[in-house]
Amino acid sequence: MSNLYAYLTSEAPVSRGQARLAQAYRRWLALKANPLALVGLAIVVLLLLAAALAPVIATHDPLAQNLDQRLLAPSAKHWFGTDALGRDIFSRIVHGTRVTLVIVLLVVISVGPIGLLIGTVAGYFGGWVDRVLMRITDIFLAFPRLVLALAFVAVLGPGIENACIAIALTAWPPYARVARAETMVVRNSDYIAAVRLQGASNTRIVLKHIMPVCIPSLIVRTTLDMAGIILTAAGLGFLGLGAQPPMPEWGAMIANGREYIFDQWWVATFPGLAICLVALGFNLLGDGLRDVLDAR
Repeated sequence: MSNLYAYLTSEAPVSRGQARLAQAYRRWLALKANPLALVGLAIVVLLLLAAALAPVIATHDPLAQNLDQRLLAPSAKHWFGTDALGRDIFSRIVHGTRVTLVIVLLVVISVGPIGLLIGTVAGYFGGWVDRVLMRITDIFLAFPRLVLALAFVAVLGPGIENACIAIALTAWPPYARVARAETMVVRNSDYIAAVRLQGASNTRIVLKHIMPVCIPSLIVRTTLDMAGIILTAAGLGFLGLGAQPPMPEWGAMIANGREYIFDQWWVATFPGLAICLVALGFNLLGDGLRDVLDAR
């Protein structure tokens, strides 16, 4: 262990790999010094574990209906009670983590590259290219995300795939703004000028030398934006435009329990608490990553 610690804390790394590992270790120490960031990390890790081990953790079949046990209060048999169809709410929430993660991952995988490409191109070339791309971005930013997502889903039709597409089409503008700001800071720097003098094309400069600089800021933005993505997906599910029954999606579960909120409060309360907890976890982790990854 002492050799590993010396390897990670060496002031004179002998290879690029050692330098990257040492940087990652320093960032981990900085993140570990933030208690709230660790709480957020723990929540996200628990979410991932719940999604991976859902069949093991769930106490019942999340789709099995039993009308003889409908609307039962929380008990030792049904930890979070049952819904109007007699389905175990705890098992549905656990399996709902998979639906939530699928939506988040699909949106992030599609939104990050789009926003990064548009932002770096606009910031690097400037002029009319910047004006056109940023005015398009402003048009998307002018509408509330949920309202714009509702419009896209109304055109595409309900379903989890179309919900992911709609959320992705409305979530990229902030990423483009962040990437553009980072690009405008570095586009006139000395190392970009040196690469340009060596004959590198604009495409190579953008892809190889500017985009990597923007990635840390986009990672922070992505982590902070996941809460908004989850809330938008839950909103679409609540309105019946996201994941379709009988899929255990948290927003749809809240919609199904809203008419029982005063008498059988657990039907809508526990899915709502799951959304709040996961959103809080991503926000706390995003704040911690911002402090770690932002050099300024």
